[in-house]
Formats: sequence, structure tokens, C-alpha cells
Amino acid sequence: MAVSIRDIASQTGLSVGTVSRALKNQEGLTEATRVRVSEAAHALGYDFSRLKQGKIRRVVFVLHRQHEGESASQFFSPVLQGAESACRQAGIALSLMTSGPAEPLLEHIRLHQADAIICAGYVEPEILTALRHTNKPMVLIDARQSGFSSVCPDHRLGGWLATRHLIQSGRKRIAMLSGSLAHFSIAERARGFRQALFENKMLADPALEVCLNDVHALEQSVAAAMELLRRLPQPVDAVFCYNDSTAIEVLKYCERHGIKVPYEMAVIGFDDIASAAQAMPPLSSIRVDKQALGSLGIDLLLKHTPATDTPLTESIQTVTLVVRESSSDD
Repeated sequence: MAVSIRDIASQTGLSVGTVSRALKNQEGLTEATRVRVSEAAHALGYDFSRLKQGKIRRVVFVLHRQHEGESASQFFSPVLQGAESACRQAGIALSLMTSGPAEPLLEHIRLHQADAIICAGYVEPEILTALRHTNKPMVLIDARQSGFSSVCPDHRLGGWLATRHLIQSGRKRIAMLSGSLAHFSIAERARGFRQALFENKMLADPALEVCLNDVHALEQSVAAAMELLRRLPQPVDAVFCYNDSTAIEVLKYCERHGIKVPYEMAVIGFDDIASAAQAMPPLSSIRVDKQALGSLGIDLLLKHTPATDTPLTESIQTVTLVVRESSSDD
């Protein structure tokens, strides 16, 4: 038998009217009451599609504050532009909201009066859980979590393409510089890196995988990572970087220390941000169609059904390898 609002009311000890208002995210209730009702509804298996959802007229684009830096903005700004373009075509208002883990996110969401939510990039699981309790249609961009629809580049393919290119170029000791593997995108890129090594019968040496100490102090972190690699008994002849900003810092490090790129050290990045082609030498990278990523996120949101406890739609966007001077001797 289908779970009803009355069942949730019985479970929580609240009135039917209070439960109904909480599920519809209406005003006049405390956050604790909303969460209490939402948790009970999910636990009982309530069918959220029974709630009447009005037409989506306003979407809030949520971006974590850790993505506010210049390097991150070169990736997420085109994503936002793609989302804005799709919203204009659909007659939807889009607003941007940046937030960190210590901020009252749900209050900010209500201030935006959004009918639906786009979450881009890394977001703490606790924040996603809180957003889920709004019971609003929601799509993740460049992230993946069970119970949410998502649109992602094929990070694993990109890591594989980059590493295979370096192997085919004759590189024997390939390192990877990465950020925290808690990020879905970075972990997938690392899996692609290892997969390419495995397929080519090359050792996945843990000493060659270096996690940067502080991605917000990128120059210092890259310098420390490169010094660590240069102290290894066997020299490294290529570096795959988890994003272009890191790769550009590697190029600068090589220039300062007289390391000839690509002859002594090949370098390749990921995302193909605008500054990759202007780097010295021009940086090889994995191209992500960032505007299409944002547009696809809005398209998926408009096809969205209210969230249930099972995964919804996971859309994977293909990526391509762009070879430039930093990794090619030609």
C-alpha cells in the first residue's frame, strides 16, 4: 500500500497539514520540522511524485566557495553561461549562489525563491543531504551522488586518454599531480590514469601519484610536489595534472629550473580552460565542453521527476584530447 501523508503524520506525531506544508516546502515551519518530515518520508518510502510540482520558473545555481578562485572560475564560468543560455530559451530565471559548509544554505535557497536547484562541482555530502530535504527538483553538474540526477564529463576516459597519449609518446615514468581524491571528478581521473598504465603493462607506482598539499596555494604546492618527484631515484619524464591550472604551474616550475618541455618533461592538463592554449609552451589538455555541460544540466532538470531513494539519470559527456607543444616533440 502506498505511503500517505497521514502515515508520515502518524510517524512524526505532527498534523497532516504540517506534514503537507513541510513536503511542499511552504513557509511558516522551522527547519527542524522540515527535516524531520523529510527524513520520515524517505524512511517510509513516500512517493514524492504524488506532490504536485508547479512549472519551474526560477532555478538557483549553487557553487561551493572553494570554486571561486581564478582557476576554478575558468571552468565554472562557461558552465554557468551554458546554464544561463538554456534558461533563457526556456523562459526561466537563473540566479547564482555561492555557499560554504558553515553558511545557512537552506535559508539562502528560500531567499532566492527557487523552484529547482543546480549544484555544480564538489559539495559536501552533508550539504547535499540538506538540499535533498527541500524536496525540490535538483541536478548535479560535475559531481555524482546516489539519489540525484547528474551530468558529468567522462573524467575516467579523460585520464585514460591523457595517460595513453604520454605512453604512446614514449614516456616511461609518468607522474600524476592531483587534488583531494574525495572529489568524484579527481578520483575518476586518477582511475583513468591507472587504467592506461595497467593496459600498457606499466607499473602504477604510488610514489608517482602526488596529492597537492594546498590547491589554494598552487604555486607552492606544485613546487613541493615537483621537488618530491625530482628526488626519486629514477627521473620522471612526464606529468599528468588533474587540471590545467596545476599543469600551467608545472610549466612555470620547469622554466624556472631549466627543465626543457617537452623534451625532458612532457606535461598535460585537464579541462582545456582558456589559458591552456596561451601557456608557454601551449598546454596539451583534455577538452571538456563546459557550456554544453551547463546546458545539459538545465535540460535534465526540466525533465526531472521528484527525487526518490533510487538513482535517477546519470548523463556522461564525452571528452577529447587536444595535443599541443607541452607533450609533443613534433
